[in-house]
Amino acid sequence: MRRKLGISIYPDHSDPAQDRAYLELAARHGFERIFMSMLEVAGGRDAAVAKFRDIIAFAHGLGYEVVLDVAPNIFDELGVSYDDLGFFHELGADGIRLDTGFDGRREALLTYNPYGLAIELNMSSDVAYVDNILSYQANQPFLYGCHNFYPQEGTGLPYDFFVSCSRRFKEKGLRTAAFVSCAQGTLGPWPVNDGLPTLEMHRHMPADVAAKHLFATGLIDDVIIGNAYASETELAAVGSVDRYQTRFAVELEPGASELERAIVLDEQHERRGDISARVIRSTEVRVKYRGEANPPHDNDVELQPGDIVVGNDDFGNYKNELQVVLEPHRDARKNRVGRIVPEELVLLPFIKPWSKFRFTER
Repeated sequence: MRRKLGISIYPDHSDPAQDRAYLELAARHGFERIFMSMLEVAGGRDAAVAKFRDIIAFAHGLGYEVVLDVAPNIFDELGVSYDDLGFFHELGADGIRLDTGFDGRREALLTYNPYGLAIELNMSSDVAYVDNILSYQANQPFLYGCHNFYPQEGTGLPYDFFVSCSRRFKEKGLRTAAFVSCAQGTLGPWPVNDGLPTLEMHRHMPADVAAKHLFATGLIDDVIIGNAYASETELAAVGSVDRYQTRFAVELEPGASELERAIVLDEQHERRGDISARVIRSTEVRVKYRGEANPPHDNDVELQPGDIVVGNDDFGNYKNELQVVLEPHRDARKNRVGRIVPEELVLLPFIKPWSKFRFTER
């Protein structure tokens, strides 16, 4: 499934001009979907229609898909029925996110709405909710899943629970989404805003690293920045994330040769299928560069997890093989040429047998 990046805006609490500028900026960095909060209706139905229709039309002009997060009270305040979603079609939305669950049959019927609106479900409960909906023969291409975000420090999902929740949706082939938090964003749906991630472990993690982590799980299709407004630096960093394979940021040793730099930075790496616990091995590079000399250097230290090594001239058939260290050890036949940046060590467990990966110099 094609993966997307998203941002969030909060028209009930923000300035329309700032929202438009933010949408333009994010679009330039490859963002394609919007989580748009509609939790309040100030000024009545006509004012709400005008405000949301204008910003959604502007977003569509930039190529965004727009999903409205709709609180149950909004239906009552606007006189909208769950049996007729024409109001949200009138606004121009591509989908609505339901915070409230029904009996399964109701949600399934909603996926057949005549406007083609996607129905997005809350993914952050580890119950058989989605199984029940699908048992009523839901229109599956129009059924999405999206995790919650958590504004209060210490209340985000623990990782194992996140995995269990996400598998319920992903194993059914549904599109899935989750939130990361940006350091610069101060705007969200509530006065409390300690960041807006799905996973608690991501709360103080750089947004691009959190996005890499979510994609690496294989459980999330769309990564959305939960709080607004991310800085252009953050948007650029998240926008440059490889959505389909892990691309580690690395710091190379000053003594790394041009050959070693080429092996690390210019090649597509693949972990061998017959894995080892000590290192991740990328062996095709040793075949390509078998004729290139590689004198020993930086080879008298204890190697640590995340170190990147290349076999030197003393390593026989393994000369110029690239390895990523998983367990501390010493081996003078390996030149230490760099290291994965510390905050990205969390990605190492996702390099499975035959996983593809690359490196980018920081």
